[in-house]
Amino acid sequence: GLLIGDKLIFTPLLNSWKTRAGRITDLRKQVDEGAKLLNRAEALRQRWSQMQTNALPNNKSKAEQQVLSAFDQWSRDARISVNSITPQWKQERDEAYQTLECRVDAAGSVGTLAKFLFNVERDPMALKIESVEITARDKDGQNLSLGLQLSGLVLNGPEEKRP
Repeated sequence: GLLIGDKLIFTPLLNSWKTRAGRITDLRKQVDEGAKLLNRAEALRQRWSQMQTNALPNNKSKAEQQVLSAFDQWSRDARISVNSITPQWKQERDEAYQTLECRVDAAGSVGTLAKFLFNVERDPMALKIESVEITARDKDGQNLSLGLQLSGLVLNGPEEKRP
């Protein structure tokens, strides 16, 4: 009787309680994560709004023009010489956005290149520096060459939504 009671009643009931306890633990974690998300909802909405505002225009020529004029301003401010800027469009699998990748080759001193990179990073435009290559162009290392790879975010959607 005890063996049958153990196999038919006690063991299945114990397994059911363990399963239920695990499920309750998972649900409590999800509720806690949801509560944290709700607490951060306003900050997340503001960040998303900022990202939409700072994204490049949903027009290829306007986006390229905005990035090129920004490079012009940054290079004049830092007093470096930009040798070339090569923009290239990348369509992502997700059709909600695409990226404008730019390869920039420039030259200057350590201070001027540092100021240029600082200006690029400080700008609120939706640009991400992918890679930076700095090489010396002379023996003393006073004249440096900069190879910069960055990408800009373009949200595909009605442009009217963005301020």
